[in-house]
Amino acid sequence: MKTFTVDSNTNLKDFTSAVYPQGAFALGTLLRGKDIKVNGARVGANVPLKAGDSVVYYTTPKQEEKPSHEIRYEDENVYIADKFSGVSSEGLLSELCRGGEFYAVHRLDRNTQGLIVFAKNRAAEAELLAAFKDRGVEKTYIALCKNKFIKGSGLLTAYLKKDASASLVKVFKRPAAGTVKIVTQYELIENRGDVALVKIILHTGKTHQIRAHLAFIGCPVLGDEKYGDGVLNKKYRLTRQCLIAKHLKFSLNDNLKYLNDIKFESSFKL
Repeated sequence: MKTFTVDSNTNLKDFTSAVYPQGAFALGTLLRGKDIKVNGARVGANVPLKAGDSVVYYTTPKQEEKPSHEIRYEDENVYIADKFSGVSSEGLLSELCRGGEFYAVHRLDRNTQGLIVFAKNRAAEAELLAAFKDRGVEKTYIALCKNKFIKGSGLLTAYLKKDASASLVKVFKRPAAGTVKIVTQYELIENRGDVALVKIILHTGKTHQIRAHLAFIGCPVLGDEKYGDGVLNKKYRLTRQCLIAKHLKFSLNDNLKYLNDIKFESSFKL
């Protein structure tokens, strides 16, 4: 059993994702069994929540033991997690903070697996935030994509506009009102028929950039339900994007420069 207090108006699904990864994994089962109480009343649906509400999850020991991530690296300043698909960045941070001091410095989409970095003190947070902002971190991803690539590699430039209300972004060929420039580099690793394994390097890091940019050129990430190819996803029976934050390499100048000699790698494969 786990108990949480709601801090702002939301709904049960989003709240669970943001605070309790194990509850998010088991949410369907918990709702079907009415094993969640909101303010003392059992619920079986994604009900609205308001600040101050109490939410109790009657998760089993087995459900509570399901891991949200594996540890790839940890010292007194930095924690690098290999996040599982289905775990939100916010939920992972909430879980970590129950055991100590952690600060988010970037994020991954909920259904993207792989490496995510947290700071363990304010000084490390400031240095890492600056590094992510000033391109002091090289992020390499791998993805399975619809194989409509014209070239084996490319440096893609486009313009992205975020629609926060719809939790979507749109990509444009040319600048338009409200857009920001995005740059995405790709290289085909392996041809697998109608899909291809692709390495991706982000030169800018915007919301849904990889997923939206590859969809824009006709090569969406396999399993992506927002920007993907529904027919191809159905063929492979996938409902989560086949996208992994595979490698991280730092270029730091201050207290954390000892990390520069390490290439961090996710254990996940496609």
